[in-house]
Amino acid sequence: MKEFIDGAAFRQMVLYAAAAIKQHMEEINDLNVFPVPDGDTGTNMSLTMGAAAAELKKYGEEPVGKTAERTANALLRGARGNSGVILSLLFRGMSKTMKKKETVNGVDLADALGAGVSTAYSAVMKPAEGTILTVSRLAAQRAVEAAEEQNEAEFVLQAAIDAGEDALAQTIHQNPVLQKAGVVDAGGKGYLIILRGMLSALRGEEMPLPAEANQQTMQPKEKADFNQFTQEEITFGYCTEFIAARADGRSAAPLREFLNHLGDSLVLVEDEEIIKVHVHTDHPGKVLEEALKYGALLTVKVENMREQHSEILEEAAQMPAREPGQEQENWQVAPAEKHFGFVAVCAGEGLASVFADLGCDRTINGGQTMNPATEDILKAVEQTPSEVVYVLPNNKNIIMAAEQCVSIAHKKVVVIPTRSVPQGVAAMLAMDPEADEEQNTREMTQAAEQVNTIQVTYAARDSSFDGVEISAQDYLALYNDALFGTSRDLNTLFAQLTERVTQENPQFITVYYGQQVSEEDAQAVADRFAAACPDAEVSVLNGGQPVYYYMISVE
Repeated sequence: MKEFIDGAAFRQMVLYAAAAIKQHMEEINDLNVFPVPDGDTGTNMSLTMGAAAAELKKYGEEPVGKTAERTANALLRGARGNSGVILSLLFRGMSKTMKKKETVNGVDLADALGAGVSTAYSAVMKPAEGTILTVSRLAAQRAVEAAEEQNEAEFVLQAAIDAGEDALAQTIHQNPVLQKAGVVDAGGKGYLIILRGMLSALRGEEMPLPAEANQQTMQPKEKADFNQFTQEEITFGYCTEFIAARADGRSAAPLREFLNHLGDSLVLVEDEEIIKVHVHTDHPGKVLEEALKYGALLTVKVENMREQHSEILEEAAQMPAREPGQEQENWQVAPAEKHFGFVAVCAGEGLASVFADLGCDRTINGGQTMNPATEDILKAVEQTPSEVVYVLPNNKNIIMAAEQCVSIAHKKVVVIPTRSVPQGVAAMLAMDPEADEEQNTREMTQAAEQVNTIQVTYAARDSSFDGVEISAQDYLALYNDALFGTSRDLNTLFAQLTERVTQENPQFITVYYGQQVSEEDAQAVADRFAAACPDAEVSVLNGGQPVYYYMISVE
């Protein structure tokens, strides 16, 4: 039975935990009870733990307090979604009690688990029972009792896990949504998988790697360190890419052979109509001249890699220093050129263009199923050239990640808790550059709250929700995040939605159509709303968003 945890052991525990949650990621995703294809709790927790694992791999043996601090910092910046943020807070509280310690025993570990729970609870406005908070709280309570029985780290951690398992089993009865679906809480299960991974490391058991990773491979870095090589080590100077139309059906094999002798990093992909090439070479002109023998060049891109290398090193040298004990950032803090700036999260080029047209300085690619990390949001904030930066998360599962930036950004950050893209658009429209921060915050928040959002997608799995039987591949409509209805026929679903919208007596209706929808189909939907609400101004915009066929703003 291991009595103490030192820095090396804690480092290994985090690595094991990241491997364990990655192994069970899809299993946790499948516990997301709502049938919309957004089961991402496992993905968010895995990516969050992965950020900590990647950070710890950069360092050797250190005291447990320092290792815990590095873990907490990496988790905070890598946190994705509500589950990832809460997970980071649990480790944040743990790191505070481990601070400056060389090792921790059973009592110390119990204190750390309890502090993590306190930190997580303090950050959640309305904590609900039957969630990861419940599981972590009851696990920590048992850890305290176990430490009094036997002051050994391994014993305490095992006792906490056992109590957590009992608590997890009860979540199905504590949360009405879980009870309807007949499943336990996904976040709570993920947390216990992480603790079990940590216990396996403490016991010296085999790392729980996914099947496809059970071989010795070099772990890729999250970002290349360009200081590790010089320009002389760049064999070929120009990254050359092109797409050539195929004028005839001649074989691309001679082109491949020619390019192999002219450079490296060659990738050649072809079909009946085009040939697409990526190659590093010192003679881009010769490459393109040879390509013209196969047909007209449709796209061409040539980049000087040696020049890029110099620019990257120059940018790195100009990065501002951070607080003592923190790592160097990979971006610059933009000097303020104005008072207010704006960052919005959205998925789809059309939606990004909408926010840019409204005055957003930065848009972050993200939304349902692809929640950006806190660090992604922080980077956009720091690169916004203003004193105050308003952040529009535009998704309920991104709000907590955005709020973490408030305390760690160099700039003043104000998060407007928008839960959908239409709410974010309404908030931007309400912004007054002549008003002060307090007034803008109030007006933008109120404008967002007045927007009703309809989202139309498909059901990813069979389910039962609010007494409604849902079959996989049904069309499914959400009205302000609540299930509105389902149907195998999209026209039937929109007939029901139109009837519901008329009850709002709207002034404005905007139809944002996704990447799988044609403009003609979107216009037909808009015409339907226009006929039902003749006094409303109805617009159609190509949002290009994934997952949701339509996002509709009703004001």
